[in-house]
Amino acid sequence: MNRSWQQLFSESVLSPEQLIERLQLPPESLSDLISGNRLFQLRVPEPYLNRIIPGDITDPLLLQVMPQIAETIATSGYVTDPLQEKSNNPVPGLIHKYKSRILLITSGACAVNCRYCFRRHFDYQDNALSKERIQQVQDYIQQDTHINEVILSGGDPLATSDLRLKQLLNSLEQVTHLKRVRIHTRFPVVIPQRITDDLIEILTASRLKVVWVFHINHPQEIDPLLTEATKKLIQAGMPVLNQSVLLKKVNDSANILAALSESLFDAGIQPYYLHAFDLVQGASHFNVTDEQAIRIWQALQKELPGFLLPRLVREIPGRSSKTILNTDI
Repeated sequence: MNRSWQQLFSESVLSPEQLIERLQLPPESLSDLISGNRLFQLRVPEPYLNRIIPGDITDPLLLQVMPQIAETIATSGYVTDPLQEKSNNPVPGLIHKYKSRILLITSGACAVNCRYCFRRHFDYQDNALSKERIQQVQDYIQQDTHINEVILSGGDPLATSDLRLKQLLNSLEQVTHLKRVRIHTRFPVVIPQRITDDLIEILTASRLKVVWVFHINHPQEIDPLLTEATKKLIQAGMPVLNQSVLLKKVNDSANILAALSESLFDAGIQPYYLHAFDLVQGASHFNVTDEQAIRIWQALQKELPGFLLPRLVREIPGRSSKTILNTDI
């Protein structure tokens, strides 16, 4: 019997002991996993676990989700709010950094807890979108006609129910100057079963143009289930883009990134951004310096045609847009 996305979500691996047993990891790694897990809880659903090679402590998918003792080491220069989102939070649940678009913290939950997450310290409770706050969001957008796009983020927007998403869309549709909704999500990557016919029906019924931005860092994350889910979205008229984060020991080579772009395109997903690492406290072991990132991107440029080459960017607080790193040096 096929399990629903809700079942798969609720049955996720949540403890270091479960992870070690499920993936046949060395027992001596348990204490390190427990140390990292105290600060930021482990969560990995079954469809994602199935793509991790059992017994391989260096598996690039495992490294993204496995708590490590390195997370407990305070590192100079790393902060809890690297993008200074608290200073761009005029309404609870709403972040407004760029002129024409705002971001909504649609849910505080994720399908998978990525260890490098720049919002791992974010105060989701204070930014929960209640019905009253959704009205505040609508009022805020109504007052600024420059805003034509809403980004649904989190957490992960797809961790919430279809009914709640429909209610949110209905509210946003009342703002006549809005054109688009962008859904930033990792849910279809780690639980592809989340892309249901009911969800597609809700989104295609909206007058707002829906654009998807997946978060895939490694070609091993792309499997037939994800490809099939992507196909459904594209057939329904919704474009699907991808953004990746450059992560040490996960995808910090031109060969891996080239394979990722090719695999994305084969699955119908357009490479979009390659993000330089945000200096969030607890994740310094993932850092790739900007100088290294530029060298990797330059090597990647030699491997790919331009339409498969993601833009190498860094988000710098206070700037009016993302910063494209200088790839000419």
